[in-house]
Formats: sequence, structure tokens, C-alpha cells
Amino acid sequence: MDRVEFAYLRELCRSEVAFFALARSAFGYILLDRDGACAALERIRSDDWGEPGTLSRLALRQERDRQAAESRLRELALARCRPTFLGRMLRQHLPEGTAYLNIGHSNISQRVLSAVRTVPGARIAIFLHDTIPLDLPEFQRRGTPERFASLFRRALRNADLLLCNSAVTRDDILRHAGHRAPRIAVAHLGYDPVTPDPAGLPPGLPPDSAYFVILGTIEPRKNHALMLDFWEEMSHSTPPERMPRLLICGTRGWRNESLFRRLDSSPLIGRSVTEHAGLGDAAVAALLQGSAGLLFPSLAEGYGLPPIEAAALGVPVVCNDLPICREVLGDIPIYAKVTDRYLWRRTITGLAERRSAGKTGTTRAGRDFTPPDWSSHFNVVLSMT
Repeated sequence: MDRVEFAYLRELCRSEVAFFALARSAFGYILLDRDGACAALERIRSDDWGEPGTLSRLALRQERDRQAAESRLRELALARCRPTFLGRMLRQHLPEGTAYLNIGHSNISQRVLSAVRTVPGARIAIFLHDTIPLDLPEFQRRGTPERFASLFRRALRNADLLLCNSAVTRDDILRHAGHRAPRIAVAHLGYDPVTPDPAGLPPGLPPDSAYFVILGTIEPRKNHALMLDFWEEMSHSTPPERMPRLLICGTRGWRNESLFRRLDSSPLIGRSVTEHAGLGDAAVAALLQGSAGLLFPSLAEGYGLPPIEAAALGVPVVCNDLPICREVLGDIPIYAKVTDRYLWRRTITGLAERRSAGKTGTTRAGRDFTPPDWSSHFNVVLSMT
């Protein structure tokens, strides 16, 4: 979602559209005009927020980076206010007929939505990226399903338009909302091309032998456990010199303690299975480009960017047979239901042998696949808001 919010800010700064940005801080709300928002965009790009100001240091529970960011936003502000006076600030500065877009799943509070409604002629569009917390609550952080359910109800009650990233997400919203749903616009998220740069990789990467990449936060929904099962099974029947590597790229998430214990104790770790957190986009692209394939056994996705990124590089994609993958990628991936363990293992073995023989890519990925672009996305969104 952070990437989507960044893409919206970047697009608005590129355009000639007059816009404002609203930020919530430890001490209230900050309103930026176009110049202030675009200056904030440059700060985000440089990741240079300077030092926290005196007021920000009073927010003792905040991390230093956030303290510094809030200090810079206050310096760039057109106006700022305590929460109680948000409506008055918005009425004072926003023009009649303002379209309010809430792109992430944060700040969809009744306070904000009610304050926006006090601006004459204001319209509210809320982006709902998925309904996974409602569909698979057992995979969420404690409290997340309940918070999302409240957010979802507020969105239905207050939005004039719901934005979603796929027809699958739209159908999920309708399944939960029924007759209460407002208008819904479907706009596939754009793909930002990344130039692969192996210079950003740590020593030992990429491996000399065939390897696969699994990309994403290590949380139960991403189903890393299935891949670890396969590698443990293969290790019993495959000579070490023919054993492909599995590179797990992503940070450790939540509610996955049993998998973390396996990763910390498995004899495969450091040999045929390795974890790599904190790699930059260009470094990840370099790993993908040289891999035998991206493995994507996820149990549910609202959109799923890793398969799009791999397919755009011409890299084989093996993924669970999810409706969203078929919607966006068509017949580019190799689909294998997570219950079909034989197909997964046979596909992994075949791709590893292909890569070891010096063959790369697939006959379709990269040749026939045109990833979704942000221009098409914004054409839909801006025409409806």
C-alpha cells in the first residue's frame, strides 16, 4: 500500500492538477498544498528528513525517523490543527467540490471522513485493496480483523466511490457488502519497471547454481512452509551438487513462529535455503532475473505484485491457482494448486534442470506479457473522481 500511495503522490506532482495532502501527526493534522506535498515527495525519495524539531521530540513513543518526518511536514504546512478543529481547517482551505482520496487503509477514521463532508460539495473515494482480514482472520495480527471490519463499515457508510485493484477484490467487496456498496471502480495497479542491479547484492549472491526466489513478508498467508517442505523432501533424494537453492527474500512477519523455528534450526539453512531481508528493489530484480523462477504459493492475494515483477523480467512464475493471478497474468504463469504437491515438485525440478542447462526465461513470459501501467490506472481513477 505504501507503494500505491507513493505512486499517487508522484502522479499528482507530475500533473497540473491542483491538490492538497492531509497528514496525521502526533499532535493533530497537517495540511500541505501542492508545493508542500511535492517537497515532501522529494524528501521521501531522498530519505532525508533531517533532525526532529523540539515539538516532535515531545512525542516520546515515536521512532526518531517519524519525529523528523513530522517536523519537516510542519515546516511545509499550509495549515495545521488539533484533531477537534479538522473540519474548520478543511473548510477554510479546500475548495468547494473537492474530491478526497484515501489511498491506504490508514486514517479512514470517522473524524476525518466527517470533517471532509463539511466541505461543500466534497466527494469521498476510498481505496480498499482487499478483504483478506475478513476472509482469513486466522492469518492476521491480533486485533486486525476487528479493526478492518470497522474500517470496512465506515468505508461503506461514507464513500461515494470505492476504488479497488482488481475485479476479484470488487467481487469480494460486494460479497461482504451486499446492497450497501457504493459505486466501485476497478483499476489494476501499475508496474514500476526496475533496472536489475547486482551491485546491490551482498557477497555470495546470486548463487552459482540454479536457484529459486520466494518474495514477500514471511507470514502464514504467503505459505513459505510449503516450499520449505519441498526442499526438505528434495534433500533426501537429490545429490547436494544437483540441489537447487531457495532464496527467501523478505522480512519476518507475524503469527509464523513454527516456521521461524524451522528456519532457525533446519540443517538446510545456509546451504540450500537462505533468508535475505532488506534487499533493495534493484537487487531483488537482479536475483529474479538470474533465477530459475519465482515461486508464489500464496493462499490469498488482493493483487500480488511479485508475479507481475517476475513476468515483466521474463522470469518463469510458478504460483497457486489464484483468481487474481489469472486476471492480471492470464496464462503466463505455471499454475499449481497448493494441494497438488506432485505438480509443484515436478515443476520445480524441471525448471531447475532447465536453468542448470543454461536455458532462461519461458516461451511466453516477457515476450507476450505487458504489465499494467500507472497511466491506465489513473485514467480510470481520475475520470471517476
